[in-house]
Amino acid sequence: MNRNWYAVYTKAQSETKVVALLSKKRIENFCPHKRMIVGNGMKRRMIYEPLFPSFVFVNITEIQMYEVRKTNDVINFVYWLGRPAIIKTDEIESIARFNGSYYNIQVEKSPVNAAGKVKFSSEPALVQQDRNTLNVNTTRVKLNLPSLGYTIYAETSIEQVPDTVEYDVATTELA
Repeated sequence: MNRNWYAVYTKAQSETKVVALLSKKRIENFCPHKRMIVGNGMKRRMIYEPLFPSFVFVNITEIQMYEVRKTNDVINFVYWLGRPAIIKTDEIESIARFNGSYYNIQVEKSPVNAAGKVKFSSEPALVQQDRNTLNVNTTRVKLNLPSLGYTIYAETSIEQVPDTVEYDVATTELA
């Protein structure tokens, strides 16, 4: 049977509990967490929050859908055009790579395009040092996820940013 990635809605702030319950049922799942450095000076610490609040991704067959639905704190699957939305494997892998590489990741909605390309890009950000001087020393790194309808981005220094990469989701070849 063919396995696909699906997005599952969960109750608010119960993503970790759902991940544990799905893992206990031996259902492959993925819930990316953003790493955020908070505080200043000697009191800096890292916290983890779900990157997509109330979402957990599962890699299942259609037969396993009932098992996922009856899991505690799962509300339902995310639907697109009357069917559970299939998330492309490339997008899940891209989220995992991006999440492992950057801190303080932000998420914003973007138009849904099921046939679109996953696009990784970077753009310089202007930082104001004082009232008159602007210095470009950081950049915004973006990952566009067309079938999910989200763009994730992070601020980082220019030295850490690779060249812009765009690849076709359907063929997973470099464009």
